[in-house]
Amino acid sequence: MTKILSPREVFLALVNGVAEGRWDELPALYAEQTDVVHPFDPLRAPALRTRDELREHFRPTGAGPRLDRRAANITIHETADPEVIVAEFEYQGTVADTGEPFALPGIFVLRVRNGEIVSSRDYFDHLTAAQVRGQLDGLVATLRSGTATSP
Repeated sequence: MTKILSPREVFLALVNGVAEGRWDELPALYAEQTDVVHPFDPLRAPALRTRDELREHFRPTGAGPRLDRRAANITIHETADPEVIVAEFEYQGTVADTGEPFALPGIFVLRVRNGEIVSSRDYFDHLTAAQVRGQLDGLVATLRSGTATSP
């Protein structure tokens, strides 16, 4: 019999899995039907609603530089609802090719039921993420062109 992970354990598996590049393992942390949104995404990408969409979301593209990172400065706040946590953290690391350091802050509001994420609001600094990946100019060009998806 497998142990059902707590919301705290699921969050830690998620951020450490991302930091360590365990992309194939990450979709299993989510329920088959879920609701993952990135409210601060400047391109207004649609919510991810299924495990298959998350599998695609986490699939490495090979684009951009290799990042060496770790999850750091983790603070997990439990709420009155035992399924919901608010987790503050940052990915700290370096761009492998240049040695340039970065810190990418984030806050996740997760609802975990029976050991699976059923909803998540992921708040990230998307501009810093684009800069670290060498994609800031492309992001700005897309925003200026008005081709970003509306909410």
